[in-house]
Amino acid sequence: MWSALGAGSSVTVHLPPIPSPASWPLIVGAPPLLASSFQHRPALTAAIDEARAAGSSAVLAQVLSGGGGMGKSQLAAAYARDAVRTGTDLVLWAAAADMQQLIALYARAAALVQAPGRRGDDPVADAQAFLAWLTTTSRSWMIVLDDVTDPAALAPWWPAARPGTGWVLATSRLKDSRLTGQGRTRVDVDVYTPAEAGAYLEHRLSTDAFPQLLDGSQRDLAEELGYLPLALGHAAAYLINQQMPCAAYLALLRARERNLDDVMPQWADTENYGRQVTAALLLSRTAAQAASPRGLALPVLQLAALLDPAGQPAALWNSPPVLAHLTDWLSAAPQEQPLSVTGGEVRESLLILHRYGLLTYDSHASAQEVRIHALTARAVQETTPSERQASLAHTAADALLAIWPDHHGPHHRLAAALRANTHVLAHGTGQHLWDGKHHHVLLHSGASLMFSGHYHVALTYLQDLLAKAKDALGPEHIDVHETRACLAATLGHLGRHRDALPLKEQVLAYDLAVNGEDHPDTLSARATLAETLQQLARDDALPMKEQVLDDHRRVLGEDHPDTLHARNNLAASYGELGRYDDALPLLQQVLTDSMRTLGTDHVETHISRHNLAALHHTLGRNSEALPLVEQSVEGLARLLGASHPHTTSLRETLAAICRDLGQYDRALEIGKQVVADRISTLGSDHPDTPQALHHLADTYESLGNHDQALQLRENVLADCIRLHGKGDAKTHIARANLALTYSSLGRHSDALPLQEQALTDTIRNLGEDHPDSHRARHDLAMTYSDLGRDHDALPLQEQVLTHYIQTLGEGHADAIAARTWLAATYSNLGRHNDALSLEEQVLAHRVRTLGEDHPDSHRARHNLAVTYSRLGRDEEALPLREQLLAHRVRTLGADHPDTIDAGAWLAISYVNLGRYDDALPLQEQFAAARARTLGDDHPDTVQARDWNAATSALARHDNPRAGTG
Repeated sequence: MWSALGAGSSVTVHLPPIPSPASWPLIVGAPPLLASSFQHRPALTAAIDEARAAGSSAVLAQVLSGGGGMGKSQLAAAYARDAVRTGTDLVLWAAAADMQQLIALYARAAALVQAPGRRGDDPVADAQAFLAWLTTTSRSWMIVLDDVTDPAALAPWWPAARPGTGWVLATSRLKDSRLTGQGRTRVDVDVYTPAEAGAYLEHRLSTDAFPQLLDGSQRDLAEELGYLPLALGHAAAYLINQQMPCAAYLALLRARERNLDDVMPQWADTENYGRQVTAALLLSRTAAQAASPRGLALPVLQLAALLDPAGQPAALWNSPPVLAHLTDWLSAAPQEQPLSVTGGEVRESLLILHRYGLLTYDSHASAQEVRIHALTARAVQETTPSERQASLAHTAADALLAIWPDHHGPHHRLAAALRANTHVLAHGTGQHLWDGKHHHVLLHSGASLMFSGHYHVALTYLQDLLAKAKDALGPEHIDVHETRACLAATLGHLGRHRDALPLKEQVLAYDLAVNGEDHPDTLSARATLAETLQQLARDDALPMKEQVLDDHRRVLGEDHPDTLHARNNLAASYGELGRYDDALPLLQQVLTDSMRTLGTDHVETHISRHNLAALHHTLGRNSEALPLVEQSVEGLARLLGASHPHTTSLRETLAAICRDLGQYDRALEIGKQVVADRISTLGSDHPDTPQALHHLADTYESLGNHDQALQLRENVLADCIRLHGKGDAKTHIARANLALTYSSLGRHSDALPLQEQALTDTIRNLGEDHPDSHRARHDLAMTYSDLGRDHDALPLQEQVLTHYIQTLGEGHADAIAARTWLAATYSNLGRHNDALSLEEQVLAHRVRTLGEDHPDSHRARHNLAVTYSRLGRDEEALPLREQLLAHRVRTLGADHPDTIDAGAWLAISYVNLGRYDDALPLQEQFAAARARTLGDDHPDTVQARDWNAATSALARHDNPRAGTG
């Protein structure tokens, strides 16, 4: 198994890397934090609980309906957190205003719960599989659909449940009849009652040790703010930070309200309660502005309002673009501000905004430290002068790019948060991002999706981005070219090489015309094109790869990272073509140079280490391969994520090595997870998924579970025919693997036509001397032997052994196995002397490499002893059979079928040597064992008694050479 990272540059969906199935309970999505002095509102919660108790057994759902700022999401968050606290198995929080995000979240949940029917390549299908799982699971669950804006679009995505298992809680500003029915009930969420509003202010101020601010005007203040929860939250923060009594704040609020039409006229108040929010917000904003260093609160708040309300990285606020923007903002003020803004001043401003309730600053929330209420963000945006909006959008885009981590680094949470922030920024200010080069953040987000392994999501995103870039910039713009290159790389990762080919040819043509033959971008474009040509089995792939490496060495030097990458890819190609003598020294040198120039923990170094391990595995050097691949798996899991496709490829190699080392349980565990990850991240139709199923079937066969292997093999062949056609190379491989399983099950007549076709197809596609052609010869020869057609098997086996000795060496595991099977065929044809020479070589090698007591060594002893007996050399067979019997009694027990067989063979040698007194006790012992294990009337038991009688007769007649075994 070979892999090398492909070269690449760089609706978005906020998806962190899909992890392996997690331990229960699961939390999917991010419920918001509860506000300070969260008001539980007993009357409202009683109404919700009553509606829940009366809900349908099939669909238990309540819809919290009310205007913006009513506290609907806070109520839902309180219920979600209570569900987590009480041990609900699955709690999912979804932003229901964006169907794409909702479907993506459902799809991620499907992967986490391992929902039957999930594919991985189709988020819609996976989301449907998750909904189906909800209706059958016995686990408890709660799903919150926050801010439903389009009931028609949501209609197919309402969850249903088994009685007593699940609950859906939705929030919406609508009172649409389509939100109810089918077991759903609406619970209207209005403003606080006067008592609740007053209680909120009293509790909040008392909790913060400012009860003196409660001067009796709090009820009037609550009425002035319309009892609106969000507006009351802003007011409470202002009161506390300004230490202002309620009456004084009420006077300010009324004064501000008279001027509110300047910033938000009545006709613009689409939320009905938005004016109260804006009035309170403006007061809090003014106070925060006055309290912050050099009045930085306002521009900081305006930037935060453009980004993801769910969370913005703290590093964003210390980035050079943000600091430069804030410095420029101060410079435009009437008073001169000669000093540049510092990160400390920005952080202090964030803390002041936090204290005034305008945003949340939580230093413990990694990558999402700064959060802002969506309604607050909207009010800030609506009060931001239009002439500042472009500058703010540009600053936000540049700041996101400035802190974006390396695509190969271990910063998965940060990259996911930056993609989410880019999505929100583009949605709200997308028209400004195409000014200048600020749209680069959009391409970077697409590249991040690709490098994170979210290939299907990246494909949709990049196709849409390419169309937009062509419209905005023109088809020949450099950024259109870079987007095309990233899209082509994504298609390659998805195994869609025929679709990628014309794009990669366009990319190379552009680079040649614009940059010239020796430009690094041209070299990279030719390298990625060569990789696609190889995937398409084109004859011109290998010469192009060799030329690519020569060009990299000449232009960039031997140790340049791109040169190392080219060397790595060429070595992998040599290995796939069976040119092991070319591949091995190149891979060893690449790994040495990668460790020296890139470091031991770089992604490219781990890929080089893996490729060397894969070659060692191919050459039968599994003890050398194991520590290399284990180190690479650990490194890539840390750098890219445990379920990243590159990490999964390495774990697939690890499973194969474990299987060949006899670590079958470990191989099975890894193999199952590899299949699950392939399906969840790449989909059932990706070429790597059938390959993972094939390797899992190999492990099942090693464990003797041929029926399970057969089911997998048949599924893989059906998928390959459907995806690639009957004549494709992948279909030939799947057909050959199915034939092997038929043979394992004794269905040799079913295996034969598949293997004859496989050999013909492989030779036609790959040539007479390709390693796969020799494997196909071996498989066909085995079936000929099983069908008694040893004369047909013999020339195939002799050809295979010659090839293995020439390419792999005398002592390679495949060469030893080929000797074993050729010896058996010689014996079947009566050529015992030819068989003897091979079997002596096999036993010597097994003992030398595996030890005296390894099962393969004992099997070799048995084969050699049989040949000795057939040649009349029982004196030499006898010690081998005595050793084999002792081993099987010790390891398997006296009644095991293999032990009984070993005893029978030893008895035959005793008979042939005339040692009847030694033979008779053995025969009596194992005849009794057959009777105990198989029954008195079983044919084997009857045969054992007959042999015993025959030996007794021979003993009486003293005929030492009766029988030959």
